[in-house]
Amino acid sequence: MTVSADSAKDRVRAATTGLVELRENGRWVGGSHLYDGGEQLITGWHFHDVHEIEYACRGVVEVETEAGHYLLPPHQAAWIPAGLHHRTTLNAGAQILAVLFEPNLVPRAGDRVRIIAVSTLLREMMLHSARWPISRAESGVEANSFFQTLGYLVAEALDDEMPLNLPVSTDPLVIAATDYTRDHLDQVAISDVTRAVGVSERTLRRIFSTHLSMSWRSYLLRARVLRAMGLLAQPHCSILDVAIAVGFDDVGAFARSFARHCGETPSAYKRRIIKRGQKLR
Repeated sequence: MTVSADSAKDRVRAATTGLVELRENGRWVGGSHLYDGGEQLITGWHFHDVHEIEYACRGVVEVETEAGHYLLPPHQAAWIPAGLHHRTTLNAGAQILAVLFEPNLVPRAGDRVRIIAVSTLLREMMLHSARWPISRAESGVEANSFFQTLGYLVAEALDDEMPLNLPVSTDPLVIAATDYTRDHLDQVAISDVTRAVGVSERTLRRIFSTHLSMSWRSYLLRARVLRAMGLLAQPHCSILDVAIAVGFDDVGAFARSFARHCGETPSAYKRRIIKRGQKLR
């Protein structure tokens, strides 16, 4: 039985921890907080009354909403507008800097998560915002001016959205199939998925086309590339190790697929991410 979109939203809201009041003990127009992960951390479903941008300083972060499952690779940022129910997963060792804004500081905020490329200027300003933690009691003229400027920079960056997300559905069969696919990226075949969820291959292809507007194969390739982006950011993982981990027996085929989705080769992406990470230390 298919779950309706309305009932899915009700289910998400029922599971949420509700409004997380980030300014309970203070008054400010903007502030930041550094989350330094050790073991994997998964938040409950929640929302804020302020806008948030999460910058992945290290490791891979995932953001889920009713509408999509988003991957935040190292040195990219996720925009989460005020009022949006979401859940964040910090994978082991991940570190993120969350910068919060009064809603009126960011024009054209929208109503959905967006993954954006981070310019050098935007990155340095977000890192500088750490001097004004959300735990402080007051804001001040200097902080107000800083976060207003940063808000305009973020608003401009929202126009350069990156397609680093996987579509989601409220259909139970699609949920089961996509979960199984992501959990077995190293060796999954469509026949494995059909057996796991108890449908024919023809039915599986149909529900992917109907509910996700893409084939199962396209979903698999995108999921593999997104997982690879996270693994490539780890200094100890070689290109061969990553290719095998996400289901490619041939490094050349992996490189071609990665470049087609990301616009650069795995080695070029790895060099750029590792170099940027070293500058932050």
